[in-house]
Amino acid sequence: MRLTIIARIALAATLLPVLTAPAANAWGRDGHMLINKLAAENLPTDVPYFLRNPNGVDVIEWMGPEPDRWKQRDAEPELVATQSSDHFFDYEWGIYGATPCALGTKDCIDGYNFPRKRYDFIRNLSAALPQHPEVKSFETVGFQPWQVEEVWERLKSDFREYRKLTAANGNTAPIQVAILFDAGWLGHYVADGSQPLHNTIQYNGWTGANPHHYTTEHKIHAQFESIFVSADIKPADVAPLVAAAHPTVIDDEWTQYWNYLHHSNSLVEKVYQLEKDGGFTDAGTLEAKAFTEERLAAGAIELRDLINSAWVHSADPVQEYHGPQ
Repeated sequence: MRLTIIARIALAATLLPVLTAPAANAWGRDGHMLINKLAAENLPTDVPYFLRNPNGVDVIEWMGPEPDRWKQRDAEPELVATQSSDHFFDYEWGIYGATPCALGTKDCIDGYNFPRKRYDFIRNLSAALPQHPEVKSFETVGFQPWQVEEVWERLKSDFREYRKLTAANGNTAPIQVAILFDAGWLGHYVADGSQPLHNTIQYNGWTGANPHHYTTEHKIHAQFESIFVSADIKPADVAPLVAAAHPTVIDDEWTQYWNYLHHSNSLVEKVYQLEKDGGFTDAGTLEAKAFTEERLAAGAIELRDLINSAWVHSADPVQEYHGPQ
């Protein structure tokens, strides 16, 4: 009972600023909440119950759009400036901050090795920018996979604290609130990763050579991820896709997530093909509906497995930090 009270107080407090906020983008509110909800509902039973009970599912679901609520440029300009780049990764430009590698070697994704640490990537990318004037700054490339890794590590760390408190018969209510926040927060960026237009320079209208005459208007992004999802995608049609995928434990979350992101990037042109064929207009087409359901399910499955893996790996032995030596 105490967990429920604390979690609901935390949830109510975070709700206050959004009551007057405009609708956010990036899968839209409905898509983000659906992905988080389905991920929480399909967690395996060995994950602590407080994440899977109705209160936990409610909090994780509501947290889905939370980072989009931080995009009020006039109200929180510094927050917008520092976190907006965490929502996307322009793969075609991001390779400028990577190093070529042989396929099959460790951390090699499609022939490139991306540094695991955010600032190593920034240094690499900054050094490469003089040779690539089309990239205005490293912020325009985005840091989405690094944000996922960093929030996932926060979740794993808090799970570790939960294990310690449980073993000591301590009060776990406060750390449960932190974990629910972490899991819901993580869900936003994982969901962004399943949306192909969050992983490309072609994020909102085709640029450059366009032999297939894809739309160049700046509306495909919202049309696909927000308008079409809210009007035509039913949670009941996505839920079985998530339930059918058996939960897994990810042992190398960095490489696995890059493969997930790379696959999403490979579907960019498919989004434009569907739009060209009227797939996202009005009731859309069956093909566009199936494609969108699969992408939403992919986000929920990835989030479920990352939460599960954070729980499992929170039991891994670590060297305790005792402050500066």
